[in-house]
Amino acid sequence: QVHLVESGGGLVQAGGSLRLSCAASGDIYKINRMAWHRQAPGKQRELVADISRNGNTNYADSVKGRFTISRDDAKNMAFLEMNSLKPEDTAAYSCFADGLRGLGYTSFDSWGQGTQVTVSS
Repeated sequence: QVHLVESGGGLVQAGGSLRLSCAASGDIYKINRMAWHRQAPGKQRELVADISRNGNTNYADSVKGRFTISRDDAKNMAFLEMNSLKPEDTAAYSCFADGLRGLGYTSFDSWGQGTQVTVSS
């Protein structure tokens, strides 16, 4: 199995910054896509940003220019740098990864438990 653990969430004032980290562990052969999603109370989960193995990135319109996704394949980690935070960014942020695991190169897709980000006005 592949496990994802997020960290870095917390309470911040509007205009502030946070950096989320996602660490993947297990019998990983290769991670392809990594992504951050978020879900606010009463709302559907939405894609915030994703990054492919070759570094191509994609962002939700609501975070473009403020958030930056990156990854460190040597450490099987992904990051989300969040600047100019707004109260509407308040949500539980979850990490996602897919790829291949084990000696048999079995495909996997995994989700982390999430980390809470709260932005006060």
